[in-house]
Amino acid sequence: MIFSQILMDWYKINSRDLPWRATKDPYKIWLSEIILQQTRVEQGLPYYLKFIKAFPTVYDLAKSKEENIFKLWQGLGYYSRAQNLHLTAKDIVKNHNGVFPKSHQELKTFKGIGDYTASAIASICFDIPEVVIDGNVFRFLGRFFGIETPINSRKGFNLFKIKANKLIKKQSPGDFNQALMDFGSIQCKPKTPICLECVFSTKCYAFKNKKVNFYPVKINNVKIKTRYFNYLVIHNSQNQTVLEQINQKGIWHKLYQFPMIEYNKIIDKPTDEFQNIISKYSKEIVLKIKPIFKKPILHKLSHQKLIIQFWEVVLSKKSILPIEEEKVFSFPVPVVIEKFMTQFYKTLN
Repeated sequence: MIFSQILMDWYKINSRDLPWRATKDPYKIWLSEIILQQTRVEQGLPYYLKFIKAFPTVYDLAKSKEENIFKLWQGLGYYSRAQNLHLTAKDIVKNHNGVFPKSHQELKTFKGIGDYTASAIASICFDIPEVVIDGNVFRFLGRFFGIETPINSRKGFNLFKIKANKLIKKQSPGDFNQALMDFGSIQCKPKTPICLECVFSTKCYAFKNKKVNFYPVKINNVKIKTRYFNYLVIHNSQNQTVLEQINQKGIWHKLYQFPMIEYNKIIDKPTDEFQNIISKYSKEIVLKIKPIFKKPILHKLSHQKLIIQFWEVVLSKKSILPIEEEKVFSFPVPVVIEKFMTQFYKTLN
């Protein structure tokens, strides 16, 4: 029995019941794929449902304020995805009358739509036989064929793409792609894959050669950078505080945060820079500056390790600050700050 038929037979029994699989609407497929980039289905599903409820069509998404989109996205990470989502929605409405192009190549011209997302939309919505290549597919095919070309190289991507496109089922390319992704996620998992019950075990190179943990091959060139953030939680007795939008490019571009100072090491007492920031908001005497936690918080990202300390800055009654504390949760903020705010304002009130 050929590869594609074995896979499709497996998929008929094991496919996941997901809301975007009940449609061929390009908007909903696109939205689900953008959300699921770098995100597990279990985590992404609630976000998909929230977005569809808030923005039922591409027109609704296009006319929304960017800040509202960021707020709904909060906690998913990789916030450039949310920004690109908005830009592409506006592009499709303005320049394509709200209609997604059918061409795989044309789909790739939109912000945030790469080969993977374009292949998913083209195959699922328009029956174009273009295979998807994501982490699940790299792992499954890497193990099955014993491919040793690194997946994070251009040569590796091209090799997998060519090989997978030869396997794709031309009659139902969308189902084939979803079967590939499901198989990698459910059966051929990164850790503890279910090899003994696998329908491909007798033909799988990695299983037969006891090299399952060896694949997929990847060049390890990721350097973890350690950064030290100090957030100034400025507030007064009038229940007012300060949040600033992050304008510089980076991990949390366009989100909001407390005024922040970055150093190259942990500090244990306020510096002159603290007062420089505070003076932007108040000329009054600072009543108190102290670290809120005994030890800094460790927050890990994919390529960065953040060592974070929150400093409480209490101003006098005469001070006037721009944001009422009761409104802080309406702002889109990094998840580490939202967790802090939940704890801190609960303590204050």
